[in-house]
Amino acid sequence: MLHAIGIDLGGTSIKYALIDQQGNFLFSGKISSRANESAEAVIRQLVTAVKTVQDYALRKNCPIKGVGIGTPGIADATNRMVLGGAENIKGWENLPLADIMEKETGLPTLLSNDANLMGLGETHYGAGMGCTHVVFLTVGTGIGGAIVIDGKLFNGYANRGTELGHVPLIANGEPCACGSVGCLEHYASTSALVRNFIQQYKKIGISFNSNEVNGEKIIALYKGGDTIAKKCLEEHCSYLGHGIAGFINIFSPQRVVIGGGLSEAGDFYIDMVRQQALKHAMADCAVNTTIMAAKLGNKAGSMGAAWMVFSSIE
Repeated sequence: MLHAIGIDLGGTSIKYALIDQQGNFLFSGKISSRANESAEAVIRQLVTAVKTVQDYALRKNCPIKGVGIGTPGIADATNRMVLGGAENIKGWENLPLADIMEKETGLPTLLSNDANLMGLGETHYGAGMGCTHVVFLTVGTGIGGAIVIDGKLFNGYANRGTELGHVPLIANGEPCACGSVGCLEHYASTSALVRNFIQQYKKIGISFNSNEVNGEKIIALYKGGDTIAKKCLEEHCSYLGHGIAGFINIFSPQRVVIGGGLSEAGDFYIDMVRQQALKHAMADCAVNTTIMAAKLGNKAGSMGAAWMVFSSIE
């Protein structure tokens, strides 16, 4: 059986794994990404991660087909260059990353956007197994996502599309970090939920700072009957449901898979989002759609990276 090295690059850490074609993890680990230093420092860490896995694979006689890397930002249409758009990694732009990694490791290498590979991982090994048409959303600090059509990623022309978090949701809404206004991410991310919670408590004279509140705390308060937490979570689910309804109307997917920390809060959360999405989606578009939580957790990116290798490198 062949194996691939799947790498999930983030602003804080690099998760790496040796994965077989059935999606089993044979070896895995995590190191600092050193993203706040330089692109060169990040590349050195990526090389270290790959060579660590290579050493293990050699000892266990596991043939490696190649390396897949999930990276923040935009990859070019060949899945070999980082073009830019990764604000959390210093100098991460205009890099022939696949060429560099191949020279350093001797292994065929491909790369893609991290959220896209999470979507691929969930489609082929997780909540989307058995489906050919999947919309994947990861709800966290921002909102990322992926569109899978006929079992393959849809990225738009030259890999410049599927910024699902930046679909305009509110006309003349509040400014978004992307430079536009009223984006889904600004209203439906976990960051937005936290921001709204803090603002609502401030109105009644109670102050929190952003370090004191996160999605997990709001969920706990919601379960405990806190009225402001209830109001904020309901608004969050309404915004997210509206966005998902739009994706259902456009793509009519078999599955909408929701990842990120909030998706792990329990069935009640997915139920709330599902209710809002199906309320606003066209019934004929949604007739074949199931909305569910992601299954792979923080393994999704590495598994999607491995699947990219298995499906793309001859």
